[in-house]
Amino acid sequence: MNKQVWAAVGRLAQKDRGPLEAYENLKKLITDAEQDMPKALGGNKAAQTRVRKIMQDIKEAAQAVRTSILEIRKQEPQEGQ
Repeated sequence: MNKQVWAAVGRLAQKDRGPLEAYENLKKLITDAEQDMPKALGGNKAAQTRVRKIMQDIKEAAQAVRTSILEIRKQEPQEGQ
């Protein structure tokens, strides 16, 4: 499978994953962007498109991490109650 298919699968599965797995996905996306960034800055239009796509995926992955952390916070008993 290509990167885009795996990214879509990751986004769908991420809803049920914990924050650590969501964070690992975020790190992987950043690594993917690092590989294409020099090409994109060099003028490679295909690489520019890939970097823009990965940046959108990073935004979604970061939101998944934030959401997972908030869900954990909601499940913890409140101090002082």
